[in-house]
Amino acid sequence: MLIRIDDTVVVLSGDDKGKTAKVLKVDRANGKVIVEGVNRVYKHVRKSQKNPQGGRLSKEMPIDISNVALVDPSTGKPTRVGVRLLADGSKERFSKKSGSSMGKIAPPRAQKSK
Repeated sequence: MLIRIDDTVVVLSGDDKGKTAKVLKVDRANGKVIVEGVNRVYKHVRKSQKNPQGGRLSKEMPIDISNVALVDPSTGKPTRVGVRLLADGSKERFSKKSGSSMGKIAPPRAQKSK
């Protein structure tokens, strides 16, 4: 899974199709992401000590990771993401469309360096 917290993504399908927002949480086990302001639902809450007012609470629900695409920082358009090995043995994410780097994801390793 190459999408991380604080990445900017665009929603590809669903009610919020076309929205661009920031990733708040990634659930790797279930292949889901929570995106800021996307897939909002109302949760009805009973009056309690913690919630003295009660009422409806609006919150984001997870969406499948296949329904979002990472936004390329250089072009601002959605792109697929790849991983490449650098000369020092570290790995980095890169945009498949423009080829620009999207940040390192693994530290340098001596046996992988060229």
